[in-house]
Amino acid sequence: MSATATARVSAGRPARRRIGVGVVGFGWLGQAHTRSLLRIPTLFENRVFDAELIACSDPLPARLDQATDSFGFKRASAAWESVINDPAVEVIYIAAPNMVHVPLVEAAAQAGKAVFCEKPVGGTPEQIARAANAARTAGVISGVGYNYRWAPLVRYARELIASGELGEITNYRGRFFSMYGADPLGLNSWRFQLDQAGYGVTSDLMSHAVDLAHMLLGPITRVSGTLETYIRERPVPGDGAGHYGRGRPEDPRTPVTNEDYAAMLCTFASGARGTFEVSRTMIGPESEHAFDAYGTRGAVAWNFERLNELRLYRATEDPGSGYTRVLGGERFGHHGAFVPGSGNTIGFEDLVTIEDYEFCTAVAEGRPFEPGFEQALAWAAVQAALLRSAQSGGWEEVRA
Repeated sequence: MSATATARVSAGRPARRRIGVGVVGFGWLGQAHTRSLLRIPTLFENRVFDAELIACSDPLPARLDQATDSFGFKRASAAWESVINDPAVEVIYIAAPNMVHVPLVEAAAQAGKAVFCEKPVGGTPEQIARAANAARTAGVISGVGYNYRWAPLVRYARELIASGELGEITNYRGRFFSMYGADPLGLNSWRFQLDQAGYGVTSDLMSHAVDLAHMLLGPITRVSGTLETYIRERPVPGDGAGHYGRGRPEDPRTPVTNEDYAAMLCTFASGARGTFEVSRTMIGPESEHAFDAYGTRGAVAWNFERLNELRLYRATEDPGSGYTRVLGGERFGHHGAFVPGSGNTIGFEDLVTIEDYEFCTAVAEGRPFEPGFEQALAWAAVQAALLRSAQSGGWEEVRA
């Protein structure tokens, strides 16, 4: 044991394992994960790891300069292979477009690297299955960016359901309405293209909604669903344009090739019935990722637009008691790592930081992480059934 490690142990702190990190894709989420890794030492004093930013890859030269100059990566390159094959890199974060996830995951797994991939780990159910198989075969630790799982009040909702405090859950409603695609002048970026993103809102939004339901209630067994594309053409994007960019009325347009909207009815293995609805073009809700779970002794509801608030109903002899508003605070999970007290709020990138802390802790301790690629595969089975149902018009079984 090194002198530094000995000093830490003698001070009552755990010895920390160094984890070399590489990031592939340095857009918004690649940068968000990097910021999180930089913040972790200031938030989690008793961590068991120290992340070191080694290498970054992105096709845009300006982002490579940003990675080294502003974020502190030791090296950066347009060639993703240089990140995955770097001997100092132990963990690979993948934040590239959906349809390139699988070759990156496969290369990282074959190199023996732990791999964290932004959802949906591929643009199609078949690709998710390939990624899960690659990690399973190589025996590497995997993680998926279902970051909403880590909202402290979502974890509290899970405790309420698992403890039976709400009774038997009979009904569930999940939804994710995001207006990022509601503007007809929104650029036709890779996210709107089947050959670059894979499927649209089923991959981008429904995956989050169903993953939360899986965590809270367990597996889904049957679905009946529908899909639609409401904005069928969009302005052509320039280099590096994201899906929040906006074109001009006179700009040339190209077709949108994946879906804007999806909805489904479902049956859970527990016997509960559920409904799901997601949209990127619906006007009004701006980032309404929400769920309602209804039980025989109570109900619970959460909405990401009110991240720090939970609605809780406990059945009493007075049927008019109504919902109670529970405010987030340090008594819930990792909330207190960011702000003390109750009612003091945390935000989206705080959830990413919690997620990265938990993932790197699992890597340092050499144990599986959840959600990993097996949880992504559970979603892929539901997505495949939904896609079949949208074609058949009937109920479809969820098959492994």
